[in-house]
Amino acid sequence: MHRASLPPELGDVFSVAHARSLGVTASRLRARDLGRPFPGVRVTPHASSQGDRMPVERALAYAHRMTEHQFFMHATAALLWGLPLPPWLGARAHVDVGVFSPRRTPVGTGVRGHAIREGSAHVALHPVHGVPVASPASVWAQLGAELRDLRDLVAVADAVVRVPLHDDDAPALATRDQLAAAMDAGRRVGIARLRDALPRVSERARSRPETWLRLVVEDAGLPAPEVNFDVFEDGVWLAQVDLAFPEARVALEYEGEHHLTDPVQWAKDIARYERLEAAGWCVLRVTKGDVFAAPGALIARVRAALARASG
Repeated sequence: MHRASLPPELGDVFSVAHARSLGVTASRLRARDLGRPFPGVRVTPHASSQGDRMPVERALAYAHRMTEHQFFMHATAALLWGLPLPPWLGARAHVDVGVFSPRRTPVGTGVRGHAIREGSAHVALHPVHGVPVASPASVWAQLGAELRDLRDLVAVADAVVRVPLHDDDAPALATRDQLAAAMDAGRRVGIARLRDALPRVSERARSRPETWLRLVVEDAGLPAPEVNFDVFEDGVWLAQVDLAFPEARVALEYEGEHHLTDPVQWAKDIARYERLEAAGWCVLRVTKGDVFAAPGALIARVRAALARASG
């Protein structure tokens, strides 16, 4: 059966109210080719094929039914800001939607509603997605209630305050002082974890695995390494390494999966390691399993490398 085409100005995700205002019939909006991620919202087959049930896409679909007083917060806001969450939290199907009390808490299928005290969070219009969302610093403070592992709280904070290290890097989303202010803006679930995490934040970390690697090393009682350290030899820049013990000339390099599957990146890695080793550096290559599954063996490798350097 031929279905009537939709007005192009609707896009791939739209509200029923908007469609009706453009003359789309109720029967067309009930057609099975349109997805229904939330009541009053429809998505086209193209949007469905692009993964309209993924967390960010679901949030942007829900935005079509948000009231003027609602905003995204918690894990949903973290994903919209591009902040690193552990897989179990980032893959949750529901969206976190907040309001300031005494307005009614948002409810509905696939929605986790929050009513919070005004002043306990700052809300901004997302510069890319154009939806109301809690500020990055506020989001970090909210996640203290959900992220029970200190290393994940530090990883989110690292991403928020990350300063540009290269010309094409984006500016930091917030400052350490803004993190501290958000933490103290009212009563916080998980306040003890937030307070423990804040002093361990680095402005130079570039990924969740890098943060975990650094904290695993520090928690083992080893010296705090330099983060994304620039190595020079006779005034010539050789490389920027993930973690470094400069005096011992020991570097730790985290090998993400893309390092192993991208031939161009792999060639660059090999050339970088050769430059470092020629300059007398010991490069320890670290994998996901080393950091998240078997840190004990990793720490033994680091200790041995530092011992050889000092001997």
